[in-house]
Amino acid sequence: MLITDVRFSPSMPRRLATSSFDRTLRVWDADETEYSLRTFTGHQASITSLDFHPNKQDMICSCDGGGQVRSWSTKYANCLNRIKVSRGVAVQLRFQPRRGKYLATASEKAVFILDGETQIVRRSPLQGHSKDIQSLCWDSPGDYLASVSEDSVRIWSFASGHDVFGTLGHKGKQISYAQQCA
Repeated sequence: MLITDVRFSPSMPRRLATSSFDRTLRVWDADETEYSLRTFTGHQASITSLDFHPNKQDMICSCDGGGQVRSWSTKYANCLNRIKVSRGVAVQLRFQPRRGKYLATASEKAVFILDGETQIVRRSPLQGHSKDIQSLCWDSPGDYLASVSEDSVRIWSFASGHDVFGTLGHKGKQISYAQQCA
């Protein structure tokens, strides 16, 4: 089982979840790691990323290599909602910190902003990368969103939906980072 992402629950510190290449999402107790508390299935492609809702302790979202985003109830072990955000691979998703009102997901060269509870797309995709996006990160208040591709880092103002600081990096050169924010 190849693990593709891991996140701790913000409301239950000893709970964590993993997504996997085998199309499963598992919730674990950090003190009892021999077996998962819940296993979720239903994705048609490998799950690439997951995140817990920052305010709803029983809600978790995941995205897969087919561009599908699903939200799950950890309490009832069922799928609450699913949508297709794009034709391409959905690489990563992250809830807006503290509020959880919005969910950002990266797919190919665009960032999609979804409603955090219904997963309805809320605005036009944020575009500007010339290579596929690899990672997303919100600032702690949830006002800015950073997206990372092989050749650039873009920082977006959530309020305006624009790339506010331009592109970080060196023109024509690949950027390497020892650590990315999660």
